[in-house]
Formats: sequence, structure tokens, C-alpha cells
Amino acid sequence: MNGDAAHRTTAPEVDAPVIVAGAGPTGLMLAGELRLGGAEVIVVERLTEPVTESRGLGFTARATEVFDQRGLLDHFTNPEISTKGHFGGIPMDYGVLPDGHFGVRNVEQSETEGVLARWATGLGATVLRGHEVTDVRPGDDLVEISVSTPAGDRVLRCSYLVGADGGRSSVRQAAGFDFPGHDATSEMFLADIAGADVRPRFIGERVHGGMVMAARLRDDVDRVIVCERGTAPRERTGPPTFAEVAGAWKRLTGEDIGHGEARWISSFTDASRLVTAYRRGRVLLAGDAAHIHLPAGGQGLSVGVQDAVNLGWKLAAVVTGRSEADLLDTYHRERHPVGERVLTNTRAQGLIYLGGSDVEPLRAVLGELLRDDDVARHLAGMVTGLDIRYDTGPGQHPLLGRRMPPCEVLTGSGPTTTAKLLHPARGVLLDLTDDPALRRTGERWADRVDVVTATVEDERLTGTSGLLLRPDGHIAWAAPDGGDLTAALGTWFGAGRAQETELVAHR
Repeated sequence: MNGDAAHRTTAPEVDAPVIVAGAGPTGLMLAGELRLGGAEVIVVERLTEPVTESRGLGFTARATEVFDQRGLLDHFTNPEISTKGHFGGIPMDYGVLPDGHFGVRNVEQSETEGVLARWATGLGATVLRGHEVTDVRPGDDLVEISVSTPAGDRVLRCSYLVGADGGRSSVRQAAGFDFPGHDATSEMFLADIAGADVRPRFIGERVHGGMVMAARLRDDVDRVIVCERGTAPRERTGPPTFAEVAGAWKRLTGEDIGHGEARWISSFTDASRLVTAYRRGRVLLAGDAAHIHLPAGGQGLSVGVQDAVNLGWKLAAVVTGRSEADLLDTYHRERHPVGERVLTNTRAQGLIYLGGSDVEPLRAVLGELLRDDDVARHLAGMVTGLDIRYDTGPGQHPLLGRRMPPCEVLTGSGPTTTAKLLHPARGVLLDLTDDPALRRTGERWADRVDVVTATVEDERLTGTSGLLLRPDGHIAWAAPDGGDLTAALGTWFGAGRAQETELVAHR
């Protein structure tokens, strides 16, 4: 072999197979997923210290399931699950769905980031703080990024780069992703205020001139959100002042909170944008880097975490050589429609929630419709993410492509749950009828799929003899009428051991 040929067949040298920009919930969740899949990962984060402020105060039902699938729920100090919620400020009971709830409350985003950071670094992820991406140069074999650090500028190389660096993503801009949508029409404030003793308005209260929301965080600290209709977005170099927040609150409610002490103030808008592609070659986007929207229903953090869990196992399989790179195409195909639906429902909620008196007839009609359980189930499934169904392949089984319903199973090792079976982020082939042929097929993928013989007493699985679960908890095959098992295993987990051929190097 001559020198040129040797150079062409040698994988380029990289600092890590995957670099993730952004150490928020999305980036940290992705880092943990990559490590569970055996991939080395570096996370670069602009901030020098973890955030102590919290825009988000919990997560939705599907995100709750995702955390449970990785054994993380017990790491939160005081999670409170409630079925009571709203759609655009109109109260509704999310318990109308099986396993349904509005989400977990009383968990500040700073705590979520702390839990995920300890988990990801405990699995071996490297987090470099004070590292800001300033340029991205994708190539055929690798991605080169310029990074500003406290010690000076440096260049890092990776096989794949994921931008999880928020709504103003440097990666998205530098890599040239299209980000169409709707510009902001109004600016809103949120603040954590001590000593003001604000009356709780958990799901918000429409008042003349806008909407206000308030919830007790801890001790004497209240979170307030102020949406004053007609307040045009402003170009700011810093956060709003407390005087602005207190003034808007008094105009809308007549209440004076100016004697309180602002612990943290921020602002947000109703801008709504979605990238046209979640992947451009070796650069991918996740979370707010891919989609921004009004924070109605607390969906932002949760959707980002779900992006990460959809992408993580796929990207790990590609960079470790277990799967071909075209597996990554399923990331856009599956998550882009979810992003579109989130933007649709948050824009609808914004109109219903924040509109003036002209929306009252619409609110009245929707309130009547929500008394119908089918309507309530539809909207609850949309906001929680529990109704997401991916196109995982041919088949007629009603569970195909949906999440695995959380349920208890009895295995030869004793009782467990489907969530616990997914803790290692491997595939799971559930044999529910003690079928030797099914197990023999699954054993060809035993290095990446756990074959589990079990019995399940759950009416949702009545008549089901077998299930193939992807690491993200979605069902890739089901019997009967769920397609061909061998084909499903090959599609989602690469070539089986009996038929493995040399894969093209992706690192």
C-alpha cells in the first residue's frame, strides 16, 4: 500500500468523536447518552460556572419517563407530579391519559442541570467550561471548531459536532442552518422575588391588559411572570430592571411588589422558529438551538431532552462503528415533526392565553370542547409528548413507533419495570411467550440488545407476543403484525453478528 492510500484509509485524528456545544439540560443529557453508548464526548460550555437561575421549573410527562428510563428520577430532591394543568390558561386534567400528568413541578432547571452534569461526568463525559465556539468548519471527514477559552483561542476537531447551545446558537449560525419562523411581537418578564408575598396564580391569570402568573419557589421567594399586552420587544444588553417588572405588575394587577428584593430577572418573547434541517452532514442541532417558542406548558426543556435521547444512542452507534451513518437521517425525520407540532401548539396557546377580549369567544368554545375526553386526550398528548409516534417501519401493531408504556414485568430474575430494563440505554427484545426462535434471532445482536423473557399483566399488551424497544423507549417491532424482527434489528442496531461485514469507519 502506498503512502497516499494509507492516508485515505486512516481515520483522521480528533480530540473526541463527538463534541457537544452547550452544557444545559439538552447537552448534558446527550453527553450521558453518548457515554452509555460507548462514545467519547467533550462538552464545551461558554459559561465558566453552572447556572444558579432557573427559567424552567419542571418537565413534562414524557421527559419524566425519559429520566426514569435512565434511573435519574430518584436524584431529584422534591419532585411533585400533578395531573392538573392547562392549555392556553384553560384548566384541564392531564390524568385523562393513561400514565398522564401535566408534568413534574418544584424542580428548578439549575437542579436538573446539576443532576445531569453529575450523571454525565460520572459516566466519563468531559465538560470544558469557559469555552465558547466562535467558528465551525465542517469537512468530509471531521469538523473543526474554533473555541475561545480563558487560556486563549484553540482549535478542536471531532467526527461530529452537536449544537445544543440555546436559542442564539453559535453552532447553528456558523454552520449555516436555516432558521425560519415568526419574529417576536411582544416582550415578557420573569423574576424571582423575595419578600413580596405574592398571591399564587399557578396557571396564570388573564387581567385587563395582559396576563400574570405567580408561584412560590421556596421560603419567601416567588416566581412571577408578567405579560403586558402591547409591550414591544427591545434590544437589550442586559436583563430588565426590577422597576420595569414591578411597574408592569402594578399596572396589570394594582398590587405593589416594589418592596420585594429581586433575586433574578430575565425576559422572553413569543418568537417562534424551527430549523429546516436538524442535521447538515457532520453537524447536528438539538434543543433550543433547533427550535424556539413561547414557553407555554413548560415544553422547552422537555423537548430538548427528548431530542438528546433520540439522537444519543444513534450517534454513539455510528461513531463506534456499530451502525452506518445513514442511521442519523432518522434523527431529523423523527424529531423535526415533533418540533413543528410544539411550535403549533405553543403559538395556539399564546393566542388563547395572551390575546385580548377578541379571543374570549374562542376560549369559551375551547372550554366546552375540553369537557369531551377525546379532545382532552388529544391536547394532553400533544403537550406532554406522550402521543409521539415515530415511523419505525412496516407493520400494523397499534404500539409500533410509540413509547413503551411504563409497566411492571416479571422476569426469571424477579419483578422489574420496563423503565429499569432501559437503564443501560441498550435495545431490549421482550419475549412475552417464551419463544425460542425469537430469542435465537435476538442473540445475534446480544452485544447491543438485551433479550429478556418475561410475563406482563397489562391490558395494553394483551395479545402481544414480543416487543423490540429502542434505547429511547420507542417500539421498533412488535408481534404479531409488527413487521419482520430481523429487518428491524438490522435497521436500528446494525448488522447482526452472524452477518457482520466491515463497516466504513466514521470516526
